[in-house]
Amino acid sequence: MVKVYIVEDHEMYLEGLTLLLGKYPDIEVTGSSRDGKSFLQALPSLSEDLILLLDVHLPDTEPEELMIKVREAHPKMRIIFLTLMRGTRFIHKLMKYNIQGYILKSAPIEELIQAIKIVAEGGTFFTKDIDIIAKTDDARNMVTIDSRKVDDILTKREQEILQLVCKEFSNAEIAEKLFLSIGTVETHRKRIIAKLGVNNTVGLVKFAVRHGLIND
Repeated sequence: MVKVYIVEDHEMYLEGLTLLLGKYPDIEVTGSSRDGKSFLQALPSLSEDLILLLDVHLPDTEPEELMIKVREAHPKMRIIFLTLMRGTRFIHKLMKYNIQGYILKSAPIEELIQAIKIVAEGGTFFTKDIDIIAKTDDARNMVTIDSRKVDDILTKREQEILQLVCKEFSNAEIAEKLFLSIGTVETHRKRIIAKLGVNNTVGLVKFAVRHGLIND
């Protein structure tokens, strides 16, 4: 029996995934968390032999911050990251934490089951082409969003801030314009960069232009 614990902030996806995995007699979903805070509270009591299905983009916790805590508590816990995109920036940053898998949320359930079983047997599983792209240094600033809409990747506030960043507004100017603190703007900006898997403002502009958020 392969035991699985899910950390996912989208309720419909979490419930759907739990239901689908429950149909497989050799897989048991032992529990779940909706955000980083509740997961970290549950972490000490989790068994190290389970497989953690972990959403890359939680609203309250950065992935590296979460991984540090996970590895402090459970150095050998097997981890499969769930993601909406093929941005390679995460791969390079997260591989040092000994992750075993990285799979798109849009992948068919059969692919996820395959990933779980391979990881359970001690192997690794990465979404098609990720392992190849991740090894290419000049691809680190590349973003390949799947077929989902931009609204599924960035919140309305994040899109608004991205547009202003692309128009060369400083953090202070954005804060003043949107009636936010500079610290809040900086946090939003870091999360946008992280979600899109880019390294700098150039990558942000390329994404914004490609997806019609600003004009060329």
